[in-house]
Amino acid sequence: MKLKTTMATLLLLCSGLSLAETAQEAAIKKSVISNFREGVKVDSVAKTPYAGLFEVRVGSEIFYTDEKGQYLFFGNIVEGRSGTDLTKQRTDELSKVKFSDLPLDLALKMVKGNGKRVFATFEDPNCGPCKQVRKNLQELNNVTVYTFMYNILAEDSADKSKNIWCSPDRNKAWDEWMLHAKAAPVAAQNCANPNEKVLELGKKLRVNATPTLIFTDGSRMPGAVDAKKIEEKLASIK
Repeated sequence: MKLKTTMATLLLLCSGLSLAETAQEAAIKKSVISNFREGVKVDSVAKTPYAGLFEVRVGSEIFYTDEKGQYLFFGNIVEGRSGTDLTKQRTDELSKVKFSDLPLDLALKMVKGNGKRVFATFEDPNCGPCKQVRKNLQELNNVTVYTFMYNILAEDSADKSKNIWCSPDRNKAWDEWMLHAKAAPVAAQNCANPNEKVLELGKKLRVNATPTLIFTDGSRMPGAVDAKKIEEKLASIK
């Protein structure tokens, strides 16, 4: 009986602590919203193990505040002894994608060699750095690359993507455009295409720039990365 009573007391104490923390985080969240800017959507507030700071998450971006949500701290926190960038570590974690959940049927599919090493890209047909990445991919072998045509840069991006998607050979049409500036034939008015679904997907995953590469470990790599860097990343995935 005594043991049961002790356990019950501990549970009540833990529950009370949890509620207290939740109440404090809710209060900080409210304060941050009022002190930061009207209309900001704060997804979460959580206490960090360093310097008494609280992490404030807005989408996949984070900043910090004090225990009252009065002062806001922007920038990266680095652990002095090891040099570990704790903020980058956390934002990388927040931006991870569950690769198996990607609707790959909405993407172009390029297979080279045995195709065993797999990753996806989000690219806009009007994106210069995307065209550079497409050139860099020519140096890779034994890969399968899924390309989501993500139309966010220009008004005619969606038309170009539709024309490519509706071509007899989509991959060839994409390469012809990205590598040689040869436009695909104009698609039929009623040709079904995944433009809207891909746009929704990119927004959901918070893909804010093209190109963005996404790997099977859930990590992402933005920008015109070269073939060597892609190779290194693929080699690091177990």
